[in-house]
Amino acid sequence: MTCGDIVFMVIIGGRKLKESLITALGEAGAKVFNVVYGRGFVKRNNFLTAFGMVEENDKVVIMCIIKRADCDGAFDVLNQKFRFDKPDTGIAFCVPIDALKF
Repeated sequence: MTCGDIVFMVIIGGRKLKESLITALGEAGAKVFNVVYGRGFVKRNNFLTAFGMVEENDKVVIMCIIKRADCDGAFDVLNQKFRFDKPDTGIAFCVPIDALKF
């Protein structure tokens, strides 16, 4: 296996999903997880608040490495199980390890 076969994956989602995201990504082949907590900066909308809908500002940023061949499967899991294909649910992207510069 070469560096070109491995990608660095970043997932940003709701903090409440942390454990289930890590479990699902691990089952999809991801390894070496790093978790950072963050806070979204979307402003509260009075219309949404009036109807009892409140956006989740507490976020989790999960970084991991995964084989390039397993990437599509991981994205399928994020879209099907966590609805990342819908707006305001989460963001995920991959960067080839050999493209990272320090």
